[in-house]
Amino acid sequence: MSVLAKRALLRIRNVLVAGFCVFVLSALSPMARGQSGGATAHPASTELEATLFVQTPQGDNGKGAIRLVWVPQPIERLCLGRTAQQCSTIDYCIRTTNREVSMCRSLGIPLSHLPSYPHDMRPRRQLSVIYFAAAADDVKNLAMVQDFYHRAPRSSLERLSLSARVKARVRFTRRPDDDDFDVLEILAVAPF
Repeated sequence: MSVLAKRALLRIRNVLVAGFCVFVLSALSPMARGQSGGATAHPASTELEATLFVQTPQGDNGKGAIRLVWVPQPIERLCLGRTAQQCSTIDYCIRTTNREVSMCRSLGIPLSHLPSYPHDMRPRRQLSVIYFAAAADDVKNLAMVQDFYHRAPRSSLERLSLSARVKARVRFTRRPDDDDFDVLEILAVAPF
């Protein structure tokens, strides 16, 4: 057999193998390839109950936005009576490798008194989400939070307080670079 004939047979074989592979892969179900069959695929997600603090977002200007803040459990007590921004600074100073930055030195708390975070903690850092009135259809029972927000004294919504919290069912998503959450349903508003 000539060299040209061998090359032609080799090309035909390569095309047939590639075609066979495409056929086999297209025949596999999405579940067999590791994809969820639904449109709500969340590969590293877990639904759980969380306690979230209700806050007035900075710069809201009376637009009625509501900020829900998820504070890591080890710093909840340290954060009570502080703003969400101050709590975020505490959280940062626990997680940073350089505690000598000015924001950590001016915390008002000795750095030696800051707790350490367990490796498997949920969430790994302070997280928050802001909802506007139009989002009422996106979260089940968000109207409960909106009613609570409008009845609560403004001062209780400017600093983290046990009297300004909600229990919620959330979808917690762990990614290698960060955590995230979505509020699925409001279960209760404070007091509880």
